[in-house]
Amino acid sequence: MHSTSVLILVGVIGLALGAILAFVATRSRQNSDRSQELELRLREANAQLEDFQLQVNEHFDQTSQLVHNLTQSYKEVHEYLANSAMRLSSQDIGRQMLEAGSGNLNESAENLSVLPPRDWAPKEPGAKGTLSEDFGLEKEIQAAAPAPAEAANR
Repeated sequence: MHSTSVLILVGVIGLALGAILAFVATRSRQNSDRSQELELRLREANAQLEDFQLQVNEHFDQTSQLVHNLTQSYKEVHEYLANSAMRLSSQDIGRQMLEAGSGNLNESAENLSVLPPRDWAPKEPGAKGTLSEDFGLEKEIQAAAPAPAEAANR
């Protein structure tokens, strides 16, 4: 009997070890599958990021080219107008247009005196200005006091 119980014990231990080894092997296989899946997802994300960066670079290249074309068209229109103005009107006007396009200001434009906007209304000499603390108080006092005829009737 002693040998039968040892044999059963060894069989149970062997079965338990086999189950543990099978569990570990399955678990490691699942981990390797997960790591492969994560690596695949990472590659896809990197490919999407590179594609997006390429699109952004193409966008800015095209925008730069369009702005350059716009600037060139503006210069061509300005030169055409200046040349037409020189042909159709006096040379002074054409010269002024060319100088305006090149950024040079006319001397008469530099001497213009521009006044800043006023934050007060003009007043009559001796009158209180609109920024005065007691401006308009006389009207309020007169409106609050009853007229002499009305006071006599009361």
